Amino acid sequence: MLSFFKVNDPFRLIGIAIYLILLAVVMLVVFSFPLTEPRLVWMVLGERLSDGYFLYQDVIDDTGPLSAGFFTFIHTLFGRSELAYELLGRVLVLFQIVYWNTVLIRYRVFEENTYLPAIVMAALFHLSFDMVGLSPALLGSTFLVLALGQLFSQTVLQKETSESTLLIGIYGGIATGFHLNFAIFLPYMIFAGIAVSGFSFRQLVLSLVGFFLPILLLLMFYFWNNGLMETLEVWPLVFTYEKYRYQSLLVWAILGAFPVILGLVGYFYSAVLRGSTINQQKQRQLIQVWLLFSLLEFMLIKRQATYQLLIFIPGLTFLITQFFLNTGKGIVGKLAFLLLLFGLPAAGWWYWQDQAREGSPYFVSQSHSGSFGPGEKIMVLAEDSSPYLENPLGGPFLNFHLTKAYLETEKTLEQKAKIYQNLHTQKPGVVVDPEGIFRQLLQELPALKNLYSETEPGVFRLK
Repeated sequence: MLSFFKVNDPFRLIGIAIYLILLAVVMLVVFSFPLTEPRLVWMVLGERLSDGYFLYQDVIDDTGPLSAGFFTFIHTLFGRSELAYELLGRVLVLFQIVYWNTVLIRYRVFEENTYLPAIVMAALFHLSFDMVGLSPALLGSTFLVLALGQLFSQTVLQKETSESTLLIGIYGGIATGFHLNFAIFLPYMIFAGIAVSGFSFRQLVLSLVGFFLPILLLLMFYFWNNGLMETLEVWPLVFTYEKYRYQSLLVWAILGAFPVILGLVGYFYSAVLRGSTINQQKQRQLIQVWLLFSLLEFMLIKRQATYQLLIFIPGLTFLITQFFLNTGKGIVGKLAFLLLLFGLPAAGWWYWQDQAREGSPYFVSQSHSGSFGPGEKIMVLAEDSSPYLENPLGGPFLNFHLTKAYLETEKTLEQKAKIYQNLHTQKPGVVVDPEGIFRQLLQELPALKNLYSETEPGVFRLK
């Protein structure tokens, strides 16, 4: 099977497509998983924004504005459809696989042209079930892969290309618009562009202009909709509020141990045992810096979940392919290839099935679903978002930890008036408040006291 994908034949992509389809059938039909907390939040956000509200201005959440717009579009077409998220996610996964393999062939990254990177990348995407479903990280990483491809082009071209350097910045800016934590690509672009690709001052300026252009367009959108001040108030908090610790770093280390070991051995082969051209050395350096900044990105993420590992996949694909190109003829290489293709997804499925049975907080519980009237608009100020399973959001606060950080900051009279206006206008029918955040807010905004009464501990209802 390893030799099948080593051949430089585009028809090998058919085999990769079959592999993806088989895994999709197994994951969606045979070993399906419960709805995750982050995905429920994205669905609720898309539903709320489809009613004409604006992110940051009317709804407090840390989702990137471009992702929020995409989720709104999905809700308009499909409603709360998990299948739509799964299928659209797999379309993006297939695009990344084909594009990245094309880049590696076009710029002669390896000594032989091969479709091994495509099948390796397909297997890595199935390290965890949530990595192939639609998410802000997957949307944003798609554009980061496009930007990385443009950086690779700089390692082989001997002349300044304005189009390429501009696209590097534009793709990075769009990725940040989808997933705000991908702002880490800006220092990566500057460092890798100067130290590895040898950017001139003109190229650096072009890349910076390209990066900030999408960001400025987003800010202009909020300015024209009278939400610029709210956006500038929320964005810094996205990087500082308390984390959602769905999984520990130890879990990530265990799940990723096998591909990381293959990658390290692959790096040893390519950097120590085998010779390489100057261009290949530059490409390897780009990947090294990419993986380093990917690691730094984990210091920024607030939803600590496995789907955030997507940013490592292009770099690991590069290194693991080196491993198989140098060991493919031996029994070790063939066995490792089979373990990667089938053992890695199987291990991920086994782990998450076990977590689902044990009631992991990553999955939405059924504890509060059905506790409220059908269609009753609610606002949950707690980590458990299960009340949203059967009820829509009815207030401005969606991200619980971000809401706490937002309300704890010192507020001007104008900002307090905006909070009051949002709550008075949206009027959630029920507020679930186990930690007393809403109760404290009623003390600060006495005019709201006439609207709500505490019918049971931690539950406020509209009078």
